[in-house]
Amino acid sequence: MHNLSTQPVRAAGWVRGMPRQGLLLGVLVLLVAALASLLIGSHPIAMHVVFDALYQPDLQNDQHLIVRELRVPRTLVALLAGLALGAAGTLMQALTRNPLAEPGLLGVNAGAALAVILGVALFGLTQVGQYILLAFLGAGVAGIAVFLLGQAGANDSNPVRLVLAGAGLTMLLASLTGIVVLNTPPQVYDHFRHWAAGSLAGSSTATLLLPTLAIALGLVLAAALMPQLNALALGRDLGRALGVNVRLTWALACVALMLLAGSATAIAGPIGFVGLVAPHLARLLVGPDYRRMLPYAALIAALLLLGADLLGRVLAAPAELAAGTLALLLGGPAFIVLISRFRLCHL
Repeated sequence: MHNLSTQPVRAAGWVRGMPRQGLLLGVLVLLVAALASLLIGSHPIAMHVVFDALYQPDLQNDQHLIVRELRVPRTLVALLAGLALGAAGTLMQALTRNPLAEPGLLGVNAGAALAVILGVALFGLTQVGQYILLAFLGAGVAGIAVFLLGQAGANDSNPVRLVLAGAGLTMLLASLTGIVVLNTPPQVYDHFRHWAAGSLAGSSTATLLLPTLAIALGLVLAAALMPQLNALALGRDLGRALGVNVRLTWALACVALMLLAGSATAIAGPIGFVGLVAPHLARLLVGPDYRRMLPYAALIAALLLLGADLLGRVLAAPAELAAGTLALLLGGPAFIVLISRFRLCHL
């Protein structure tokens, strides 16, 4: 059977030899990008004003309000969603042993989108907090459905079954979403389209508690599963011989995927490519060990999403380009480059 598999390019030696230093450097770069997110926008704000807004806020000062009510929430959303998408992408590729897998392949994005448009169309919901609850519910239900349809926990299961179940459910849910969108008034679609485009504008810190807890739990669970997934990457039979409980590993991995991808989709919309590209960039840096790839992929994805949001503010100022849209525009060429580094081989 022909399949696509990566041929890892020689990793940057200084990163591979110093994984902790590389992570510290990544965290530093991410903090600088977060600070830039607070400073840069259609109306640039001086650094001392940003620090005053954070530590000595004046609610009568318009710039302080912009920092606290607009830029801080969207920066936090970009960081949280990016971390979740990077980890989910790594987990998805490890689980399916498919280098082109990404979180949306399990139908999570499609389930969240359908739940949101149904809430907007049927119940007139327009608040971001309401979107989050609906998207989280839709993503969870879709993930469970894919798990059951793919029979991921069966002893004779294989990754192809899970991928096919996810692809089939994604097409079904996307079709239902399209039907609802085409039969709703324009004002209903207007509320939905900002979330669906992956726009981080309008985010609120008040709605982040539940997604933050879910992402934290998902990250911990994913990190705990990396040694088992390393063993399963050698093959299911060899993984069992090494003491891996395949049924339990697959079940817990699916739970972690629902928590990570569902939360990211809920707070930031159905953003594509970030969860696909970040694990490959991490693999180029630290090699194929998933224990090392996971934190690097999470940091890289957070940086990519935050960078896309920053570019979206600057390129179309005083208007904005949605981070999800810009991620797709930038992710397309990156995807082509990644494909050029793969070759067909026998598995």
